Amino acid sequence: MNVNNVTLAHVAVGKKAYPADGLPEVAFAGRSNVGKSSLINAMVNRKSLARSSGSPGKTRTINFYLVEDALYFVDLPGYGYAKVKRTEVSRMGRMTENYVTARHTLKAVVLVADIRREPNDNDMIMLGFMRGNGFPVIIAATKADKLKRSELNARLNAIKSAFGLINGDVMIPFSSETKAGKDELWEAIERVTGVGSRLPVPGGRLIRDI
Repeated sequence: MNVNNVTLAHVAVGKKAYPADGLPEVAFAGRSNVGKSSLINAMVNRKSLARSSGSPGKTRTINFYLVEDALYFVDLPGYGYAKVKRTEVSRMGRMTENYVTARHTLKAVVLVADIRREPNDNDMIMLGFMRGNGFPVIIAATKADKLKRSELNARLNAIKSAFGLINGDVMIPFSSETKAGKDELWEAIERVTGVGSRLPVPGGRLIRDI
C-alpha cells in the first residue's frame, strides 16, 4: 500500500490516552533493538516517524500512529533490555499487558523478531498473549538483508520450529533496508483489519503462510 498520510496521533501510558474513534489497531511488539521502529517507518514510507535508536529501550510509551485516517499502527515498548531499571521494566510490562489483553479495537499483534536470533522467553510470552487472546499469529522476521540467500530458509525454518508455528500462522522475512516483505505484511494487516477495500492497494502480493 502507498501511504501518504500518517501522523503520531496519541502517546499513552494508560487507557485514558488511547484513541476513542473506534478505528482498528495493529500493534507491533518485540524485544528491544529488534528493528521494530525501523519496520514501522518502512511500512509507512517514512525515515524517522517512529523513533529508532542504536540504544535499546527507546520506546517506553504506547505510541499510536494514524495511517490514512483508516487504522492505527501501535508501537509497544520493547522488552528484555537488561539496563532498564527493574521497576521500569515492570511498569512497561503491565502497560503492554493491559493494552494487549483488553483493547477491543486491537485486531492483531505483529511479533517482530530478528531472523538471526532464536526466540527468547519474552518472545514466547508475547506469542502466548497473541494466541490466548485470539489474535492471528503474524511474525515479521526482521533484518533479512543481513543473511545470504542460502541462509534465509534455514533461519525461517529454525524460527518456525522454535515458535511452534502451525498451519495458518504467518511468518514474513522483512528488511527495513530493502523493503522486502513490506507488501506481504501489508496484505496480512489488511486481511485482519478489513481496511483493504478502503485503501489504495497494489496488486500481485503473496502471504507466506506456515
